[in-house]
Amino acid sequence: MSENKTGAYICQGCGLGERLDTSQLATIAKRDGKANEAKEHEFLCSAEGVKMIQDDIDNEGVNKVVIAACSRRAKTDAFRFDGVAMSRANLREGVIWVRPDNDEVRETTQEMADDYVRMACAEVKHMKLPESSGEQSLNRHLMVVGGGISGLTSAIEAAKAGYKVDLVEKSGELGGQVGKLYKSVPRKNGLQGYVDSEIGELIEAVNASDNITVHLNTTVAGTEGAPGRFKAELATESGSTNSIEIGAIVQATGFRRYDITQLDNLGGGKSPDVVDQVGFEELAKAANGGTIKRPSDGKEVSNVVFVQCAGQRSDEPGHLNYCSGHCCTTSIKQAMYVKDAGGDATILFDDLRTPGATGEDFYRAGQEKGVAFSKGKCTSVDTSGDLKVNFKDLILDEEAAASADMVVLATGMVPASGPNPYLQLELDEAKKKEGEEEKVIKLEAELAKAPDSILNLSYRQGTDVPHLKHGFTDSHFICFPYETRRTGIYTAGPVRRPMDTAQAIEDATGATMKAIQACENAAQGRAAHPRSGDLSFPSFRKEGCTQCKRCTVECPFGAIDEDEKGYPQYNEARCRRCGTCMGACPVRVISFENYSVETVGQQLKNVDIPDEFDEKPRILVLACENDAYPALDMAGMNREEISPWARIIPVRCLGSVNTIWITDALNSGYDGVMLMGCQKGDNYQCHFVKGSEMAHYRMSKIDDTLNQLNLEKERVQTYEVSIADIQRIPKLINDMDKMIVDEIGMSPFKF
Repeated sequence: MSENKTGAYICQGCGLGERLDTSQLATIAKRDGKANEAKEHEFLCSAEGVKMIQDDIDNEGVNKVVIAACSRRAKTDAFRFDGVAMSRANLREGVIWVRPDNDEVRETTQEMADDYVRMACAEVKHMKLPESSGEQSLNRHLMVVGGGISGLTSAIEAAKAGYKVDLVEKSGELGGQVGKLYKSVPRKNGLQGYVDSEIGELIEAVNASDNITVHLNTTVAGTEGAPGRFKAELATESGSTNSIEIGAIVQATGFRRYDITQLDNLGGGKSPDVVDQVGFEELAKAANGGTIKRPSDGKEVSNVVFVQCAGQRSDEPGHLNYCSGHCCTTSIKQAMYVKDAGGDATILFDDLRTPGATGEDFYRAGQEKGVAFSKGKCTSVDTSGDLKVNFKDLILDEEAAASADMVVLATGMVPASGPNPYLQLELDEAKKKEGEEEKVIKLEAELAKAPDSILNLSYRQGTDVPHLKHGFTDSHFICFPYETRRTGIYTAGPVRRPMDTAQAIEDATGATMKAIQACENAAQGRAAHPRSGDLSFPSFRKEGCTQCKRCTVECPFGAIDEDEKGYPQYNEARCRRCGTCMGACPVRVISFENYSVETVGQQLKNVDIPDEFDEKPRILVLACENDAYPALDMAGMNREEISPWARIIPVRCLGSVNTIWITDALNSGYDGVMLMGCQKGDNYQCHFVKGSEMAHYRMSKIDDTLNQLNLEKERVQTYEVSIADIQRIPKLINDMDKMIVDEIGMSPFKF
């Protein structure tokens, strides 16, 4: 193995040379940071500056590089050197841009820069270049589960990209819910009104593709493996099985119809002439352009009332508290059927939503056809004789009623997902505890109603992808579309979130591109979102492992199992490189080659800690690299002032924070420690799903450590922040500074 040789390179550009003594920084890099080379340059990111570094790598044997310049989030293309470990000292956004430009603070500003150079040198010293795990393989083959419009689109897009596809459909025909439609809402030019469905063309294209194999009347009996090397067992109705090997999976299982009988006050289940939108579509398809006939007596329908938000956007028991996205445009389309057949159609709505580029024009097309739109809230449907819709007129603020031949309830989408795997884990835990009998009964009842498994995953955490909300299977609708908590498995269409046909087509295309990316990344040993391209993966020191299983339990992505002896067994291609396992390990035997307990621990230990009589406190800030650290960078860009006593270390996720860092910081004389991560809970923003939540849980127990050290609990604070908290985060740091100086005083552990 070649000898380690560190080169530290200090930039003088962007005002750094005017605000800082860069020759002093070079001296510190060599003296304190033990760098073999320390050079200054007027513009380090220029072609000449980059060449200077590359020449040292090529000719001087430098294999560890410290860039003391701008944030690690800036100039990433310029500072990309193959075959070397690299650390960045953030002197621009993190020092000179957050400090006033005057002589009074020059000394403390220089001290900040000095510390960041020491920290970067300490970090790179304990970093290694990630090496291949040997698990890599490229499999240009996808499995798409679900033969509706999302699944068909996914299969076609993958085939266009040169990938082979196994399309699995549990029924005997392709098309899904869209296949049941008489007509469709147009994706372009809404003023034209409804159009013919394109589902037939999609089915023809799928059947004609040499890259797509269709499996009808088939389910997935088992799935094991990881991105690039999944194995799935397909089972047919006849009982035969077929094994396939795939690189990634797209689940496009669509939605189930809401049980209309739960809306008996609106006539659901009481009259055959009260139907949902799917039921009305079937009647329209049977009429094929003629007058629709009502189910009860075959009479031609001349007057139809469409009731929006039936059993949805409601917190009542059994109702759906979300909007299903397509219902308003679907009702407008179906009302057009009635008008074109010579009847009358009224849409009763509280809020009318027509999303998409064509939505407003499609609404206008309905108006031009004579569809009546009435702003009112339906209170009941009387089915005792002729149908009568009772409603509160929200314009006139009075009770009203309307007669109808038929009533169509716009009920919501229920995702066709598998059972929530965490319910079973929760049940298993509840059974182990005393006093949890009621919880056990409740969970058992929920599991008894759970749908059949769809993917039948052989994961420690359960057989299907976890749910986010209301049974939808996405990891997070806003931040991580298509991502699930199972790497290499992506969801698309209404199983992911409520949506219309146009959105489902777009959604399937995005999920397919993600699946292809997962295959390509797996072939190179690279991580998937959000640390795309990261070659590192966790390893553990077996002789120190206590087999506590905290890493396997806390991993949000099912990347860790146990071998036959109970030791952790990592699955590199499933891993997102968040470091939650590293933060969970009580004996600190888990690490990444370029991110470990040591790389962070040595940074905080290499900060110069003044003694208590200098009255210069030190505040350690562990900032999540996904939200908190970018917000700090933007604070610098906005010239928001930050306390000169803060020393900020970016971490992959708060979930990776090991409590030893907190203990070491306090023992080293830091006066305060702040953890800043993403929002947790149901509306979490954490890029690693559970990382921020786990950190808060661990930090809730740090009070015991503080009591043992005889320190105030206020010295350690954990905050939920967002990338938009550009003013708030500096204020939190400055408030911590003020509290230390004015209230609790310096740490007694200074030396």
